[in-house]
Amino acid sequence: MLTAERRQFILEILHRNKKVLSSELSNELKVSEDTVRRDLRELSEAGLLQRVHGGALLTSPATASYADRQKQAPKEKEAIAKSAAKLVRPGQVVILDGGTTTLQVAQHLPLDLEATVVTNSPPIALALAEHDRIEVIMLGGRLYKKALVNVGATAIESLRSIRADICMLGVCSLHPEVGISVANLDEAHVKKAMIAGAAEVIGLATEAKLDTAANYVVDSIRALTYLVTAPSVSLDRLVAYADLGLTIVQDT
Repeated sequence: MLTAERRQFILEILHRNKKVLSSELSNELKVSEDTVRRDLRELSEAGLLQRVHGGALLTSPATASYADRQKQAPKEKEAIAKSAAKLVRPGQVVILDGGTTTLQVAQHLPLDLEATVVTNSPPIALALAEHDRIEVIMLGGRLYKKALVNVGATAIESLRSIRADICMLGVCSLHPEVGISVANLDEAHVKKAMIAGAAEVIGLATEAKLDTAANYVVDSIRALTYLVTAPSVSLDRLVAYADLGLTIVQDT
């Protein structure tokens, strides 16, 4: 089998099983584990998978630019946003993380809702500017341009003084074993501070982000209270998350 054929085979197995193990690939392909590890390394550098100890997992589509992510799974994101917006109650303090799905949550909040929204996302702050009864607190910091969120020590320090009722967390990657992970270390630190500052944490994830991993771990799956996903996601994909104690929300 040629190198290109072998790597294509690895990707096919990965997409079918949601993970691959180096030892199993070595036996199946009749090549050494060193060869498999080299294949996984090359595929990882091409952005086609995420290497983990002993093998690899799927990567998330959230590694694309903000503009490109706005075009991904629009119907799923709208369904998720509508479900998540219903979880916000009048008078609450809500941490609204950055992201294209959380932006839609902001856009679906009732115009007469009275609440306080804390966000590190300039697009979300602007989207809420027309909500007369929503107070918007904008977290400062350095703008991470790829995700259009403010990150760094200033944002984290501000979050330490906030005790929110809920946090709507934009999910880059979610995996029952790896946990919540992202592609940027500074963003990981901010998300962790958001989780620490909220009584309940709501993870928003399209199907393509489930069972994927990125380089920087934010927290374990158990840090989430709810997982809001699209009604099109099969129950089989969600069993492992429910078993870890998450309340699954899929409004039809």
